[in-house]
Amino acid sequence: MFPVAILAGGLATRLRPITTTIPKALIQIANKPFIYHQLEYLSQQGITSVVLCVGYLGEMIEDIVGDGSRWGLKVTYSYDGPVLLGTGGSLKQALSLLGDCFFILYGDSYLPINFLSVKKSYLESQKKGLMTILKNHNRWDKSNVEFSAGVLIEYSKQSPRPEMHYIDYGLGILSADVFKDYPLNQPFDLSKVYNHLSLERQLYGYEVFHRFYEIGSQQGILEAEEYIKAHYCPNVNRTNSIG
Repeated sequence: MFPVAILAGGLATRLRPITTTIPKALIQIANKPFIYHQLEYLSQQGITSVVLCVGYLGEMIEDIVGDGSRWGLKVTYSYDGPVLLGTGGSLKQALSLLGDCFFILYGDSYLPINFLSVKKSYLESQKKGLMTILKNHNRWDKSNVEFSAGVLIEYSKQSPRPEMHYIDYGLGILSADVFKDYPLNQPFDLSKVYNHLSLERQLYGYEVFHRFYEIGSQQGILEAEEYIKAHYCPNVNRTNSIG
């Protein structure tokens, strides 16, 4: 299984004052730090290697998570340094720990999805990247993906269009070589990488049909906690999506 890069370096300003003293990954959800739920779930999926891309208060995450052995994982850390590098810059910084291909998971997301099925689709597509997508119709956020007849036509976070009815679900796969033309030690957003790949017809769209859960807002925290309590230790190997 590919390693998983978890993007957990942001400031989480929407959740202040909670995140004034702790990073978002350590917010208590169902009596555990949220990162614990993510790592438990990844272990159930057959993941063995995780790279935590951290910045703001990242040392607190490392102190609590450690080397990941309690979940049967190898967890390593990639620090942004004195300047926060954004989601794209953080991944560029971590490439030496990630290998040729890797999953990307946002540090505030809990996703009912089968990672093995996603990996299989990525390999079969023979494209440089994969984005999981959900038909959204602006429900959870502004729709930013045009997807038709099984083809991802364009992803654009910055300039969404009326034809875009889907949204980035929160799990992706990228080949390391897509970052070769991006600067090292300079901030940039992962959305820029995905946009370029989509315009080059190198971004495969993997459609999912069950909503995502996230802790990026107070409402999101309540919904994620409710879902995790109700679906603790789901059997992820039966179907592509867990309802």
